[in-house]
Amino acid sequence: MDQSHPLPAIEGYWQVVRAELGGQPMPPDAAEHVQLHFTTETYRVIFGGEATDEGRYQINTTEPYLQIAMIGKKGVNVGKTIPGILQLKGNLLRICYALESNSPPAEFAAPHGTLHYLATYRRKK
Repeated sequence: MDQSHPLPAIEGYWQVVRAELGGQPMPPDAAEHVQLHFTTETYRVIFGGEATDEGRYQINTTEPYLQIAMIGKKGVNVGKTIPGILQLKGNLLRICYALESNSPPAEFAAPHGTLHYLATYRRKK
């Protein structure tokens, strides 16, 4: 792991445990097919064994939450920068993405009527 990385523990494979978009929960049978993989500089979203979104990411240690920016290079989010906030506790990673904004969400919530995507992941390997 890169010691200059602001959060080296994020590196690895993460399995979605639960997720919701704008107040609507992701069906559990869909969640079990979604993984997120972080290397030192890149991310990849894998759905059913296929990479659907790939790019680079940046982490900012601004308070009150760590902030992440996902910069799409291939797949469904190519050319987009998606801001979010994250929290890592042991083998659980929680990220709330603001899909319709240039600013990260203010809290870990995906209320009805928003395009906030809140996901909880468990470390896979």
